[in-house]
Amino acid sequence: MADETDDSEKTEDPSQKRLTDAHEKGDVPKSQEVSGWFALLGTALVVAFLAKPTAANVAGLLKGFLAHADSIAVDPGGLLFLFGDTGPHLLLLLALPLLVLMVLAVLGNVIQHKPVWTAETIQPKLNKISPLSGAKRLFSKDSLMNFSKGLVKIIVVSVMIYFIVWPEKEQLDMAFFHEPDHILQESRDLSLKLVGAILAFMTVVAGLDFAWQRQKWFNKQKMTQREVKEEYKQAEGDPQVKSKIRQLRQQRAQQRMMSEVPKATVVVTNPTHYAVALYYDDEMQAPKCVAKGVDALALRIRDLAREHEVPVVENPPLARALHATMEINDMIPEEHYAAVAKVIGYVMGLKSKKNWRA
Repeated sequence: MADETDDSEKTEDPSQKRLTDAHEKGDVPKSQEVSGWFALLGTALVVAFLAKPTAANVAGLLKGFLAHADSIAVDPGGLLFLFGDTGPHLLLLLALPLLVLMVLAVLGNVIQHKPVWTAETIQPKLNKISPLSGAKRLFSKDSLMNFSKGLVKIIVVSVMIYFIVWPEKEQLDMAFFHEPDHILQESRDLSLKLVGAILAFMTVVAGLDFAWQRQKWFNKQKMTQREVKEEYKQAEGDPQVKSKIRQLRQQRAQQRMMSEVPKATVVVTNPTHYAVALYYDDEMQAPKCVAKGVDALALRIRDLAREHEVPVVENPPLARALHATMEINDMIPEEHYAAVAKVIGYVMGLKSKKNWRA
């Protein structure tokens, strides 16, 4: 398909947005071996600390029924009464071991990634029922890895069972001649040896598989250079569009600035480069800049000022200084008060002469 991307083109590390989007869709790194390790750890804890007291309590609960088995009615009503009377007590005795197993099963998933609430993973998809897609998954690199991993686990665990159980062969043969309590204790000790050895082996397997699964997931999230550019455009905006918007804003700002030139009191210029339009009235503390520009923009300011009979005064040092230190609508800095006052005084004098002659 046209929208499929060759993995060889994914050369860029995934962005934080890419990783966040994947997590929200339920695409997270997950190792089944880690979940299995926590389940095995829960089994070991239950066998080591809870199996003996739980078994004793269950035995005490069932002892009465075994002692009076001949008096228990086996009709539907009697069996219903038996389960109704015994069931809650039995569940209460088994609640703690079951709770330990459940908590560790949940922890095995939560420790790998934070909880995900999404319906994305359960939505029906055609590729999940496609025979071709199923065949690809069956003979994929992941399937081969899982098969090899499972085969190694079976071989190693089988060898562990052999070396742990075989030395106990004579004890197991004599188990039928021992008391039930002794049999249970030996079974518990042997189970702990098996679970402990398997847990140690699975610790290595889970650690390696977790690292491999995370690396595989990270490589899957990698992006092509085109995807990086598209994401940047979505996040920051198309550079061409942003440039056009910036240009329009500058044009509008210049238009607003040029509309203030006819209202200016004086335009201070450097004849070839700078022009700064100042406005002042008697109620103001100091003159303010209403327009400024260099080169072509300075020429437009001078022409517009002359067109509207705004005085234009040449003072190159002052024009350069005002242009460098002021922005539009800024009051003039104190260090330029004296120079600007002379210019404003000169302009006011010209206006007074003009009005007297009129």
